[in-house]
Amino acid sequence: MAPLRIAIIGAGPAGLTLARLLQVKGIPCTVYDLDANPHSRDQGGTVDLHRRGGQMVIEEAGLLEEFKKLARPEGEATKLVKYDGMVVIDENVQKVERTEEHKDRPEIDRLRLRQLLLGSLTEGNIVWGKKLLGVEKSKKVDGKFDLRFDGSVEEAFDIVVGADGAWSKVRPFLTDKNPFYSGITAIELWAMDVDIQHQWLSQYVGQGTMFMFDEGRAIICQRNGNNSIRTYAAVRQQETWLNDCGIDWSAPEAKTRLIEGYFADCADDLKRVILDSNDNLIPRPMYMLPVDIKWEPKAGVTLIGDAAHLMTPFAGVGVNIAMVDALDLSRAITSCVDDDKENIGAAMSAFEKEMFRRSQMFANKTWKNMQSHFSATGIDERAALIH
Repeated sequence: MAPLRIAIIGAGPAGLTLARLLQVKGIPCTVYDLDANPHSRDQGGTVDLHRRGGQMVIEEAGLLEEFKKLARPEGEATKLVKYDGMVVIDENVQKVERTEEHKDRPEIDRLRLRQLLLGSLTEGNIVWGKKLLGVEKSKKVDGKFDLRFDGSVEEAFDIVVGADGAWSKVRPFLTDKNPFYSGITAIELWAMDVDIQHQWLSQYVGQGTMFMFDEGRAIICQRNGNNSIRTYAAVRQQETWLNDCGIDWSAPEAKTRLIEGYFADCADDLKRVILDSNDNLIPRPMYMLPVDIKWEPKAGVTLIGDAAHLMTPFAGVGVNIAMVDALDLSRAITSCVDDDKENIGAAMSAFEKEMFRRSQMFANKTWKNMQSHFSATGIDERAALIH
């Protein structure tokens, strides 16, 4: 019996995790990614892997010991500050007994996580520089699928997995649902070489993450493993705000204008956090998919991670549930290989049913957290969550 021909679109955490899990089971697959090479795009900041989320999957993938070498348990430290500068919790200097749900969540830089997964795959499993335009039913073989790339077509796949993020090119094959604006826009600011160039900021933020939540606004700072800090000054505004607010985001005074317009009554330390994060500025409107997104099963094609259930980052679960998606799907695919290739449709339908249940639960949690964080009682509610 010929092996299943499997394509994974996207070399992010979801796609690479699935490829690794299939490799462990001896199931071949090919990952296609838009990026020209593994180093052509910034991979983002830091992510915490939960005990019953990403860590569980990493262990299943046989990479737990390597993960522990790269993870930063000290990055779990949380500092909660009110808009007037009052520090409510600072785990850098005080012991806080966390709830079980919030224990054992070490941080790892997204780049390090990607490198870990990439390094675990057999050479040649990933094809870089492939811009997917769409998925089509095979014109030559019933029950199989063709991938239409910019400049080429790859034919006759048994299984196509869209792990290609928010603006997935696989998703339109399954549903007409698209991401919509969440109501929140963040201005991402970088500070590099913080222990030397930004010593005050390094000491103020601490080893983990600093949060300020208030009505309609937030400031979040995350320490990364490469001695940098990423600051996110976020506001609840209309989708057109970046263009309509009158701030030239490429101008040197952009951060000062942002403070004057939206953080003027904040404590001086919080204003300084924004001003000191002066090595890069990236506007980031935040998008999401409907909380209850579902689609009718189509045997052989499915989605995982942000392609399936894009959320804002306000529950800290995105990468974790993407990796759990990958684990569950790998088991579904393995059952088809071991038992019955003709059972692909039923196996993937069962996988999607469980994924929809899980993603809706976390999407609801994320939505509620977003409403809470951008409220006048946001910091108090966050403090109550973790202890």
